[in-house]
Amino acid sequence: MRIGELAERTGVPTRLLRYYEEQGLLTPDRAANGYRDYSESLLDRVAQIRGLLDSGLPTKIIKQILPCLDNPCTIHVTDATPELIADLEHERDQMTARISCLTRNRDAINRYLDAVTRP
Repeated sequence: MRIGELAERTGVPTRLLRYYEEQGLLTPDRAANGYRDYSESLLDRVAQIRGLLDSGLPTKIIKQILPCLDNPCTIHVTDATPELIADLEHERDQMTARISCLTRNRDAINRYLDAVTRP
């Protein structure tokens, strides 16, 4: 599919898709005329990238963990520096805190709904 269709199907603007490509997060095929050709599998990849970006991960870290998104990480990771590991641990801890906060908020909403909808 072309970049416009991928943008439409994922809800991600074409400029961001080009940025993801520049950052090495997406690798479309190229047609003979130079146009990008995105496979169906990239629909899920874009959703994964968006989710990671929305959770606060920077693209440099996302690029590092992309090989582990689809399958258990079976590749031999050789570029995991102590700084990258520390960054990932920090990001993981921040995600855990946000998840806890969201869970508390969801539970509070559920209690409120239960209270106002009980006969």
